[in-house]
Amino acid sequence: MTNYLFLFLALFTLLACSSSPRKKVSDTRIALPIVNAVPTSFRGTLTSHNSVRAKLGLKPLHWSNKLAHYAQQWANHQANTQNCYMKHRPHHAGPFKQIYGENLFWASPKRWSDGKVELQRISIGEVIKSWADEDADYNYNNNRCRIGAQCGHYTQIVWRETQAVGCAIAVCPDKSQLWVCNYNPPGNYIGERPY
Repeated sequence: MTNYLFLFLALFTLLACSSSPRKKVSDTRIALPIVNAVPTSFRGTLTSHNSVRAKLGLKPLHWSNKLAHYAQQWANHQANTQNCYMKHRPHHAGPFKQIYGENLFWASPKRWSDGKVELQRISIGEVIKSWADEDADYNYNNNRCRIGAQCGHYTQIVWRETQAVGCAIAVCPDKSQLWVCNYNPPGNYIGERPY
């Protein structure tokens, strides 16, 4: 026991004598920017997407500022040139060439009998729910939508390889609105099942 005590005291003395003086560290905290933080207006995006994906055991998506910027570029273009017309990016070459998966949602303004026109209050959660509800029109066994229905928004949400999403909105002068979400890697390849 005395040998251990002696060894401990020798080690303590050695460390105490050989250590360099410590720098004084100030308590000033530097706020670092959060990379890919979901903007306030799109806070429900990941929860809404990932709850749909979780039902199928798929990995959750993360938010991408790059995809959100890409989505905003298209939403703004459609608002400025097409009055929020709901049309996907083209697949041919050009400044707006589609390189990611894309879901679109359009909403008309509220129109009152007295002629008043208002913006509809719609949340990103409602937008994603409308896409996710297409699951009722998707048949996994034959990998097709029900005849006369669409289900491509749903299949993009649950595309197994997709890892990231970014969304945007544009409001037009007539108070219609266009929502755009882009996905990377993209999905909806013909002949492939989403999961």
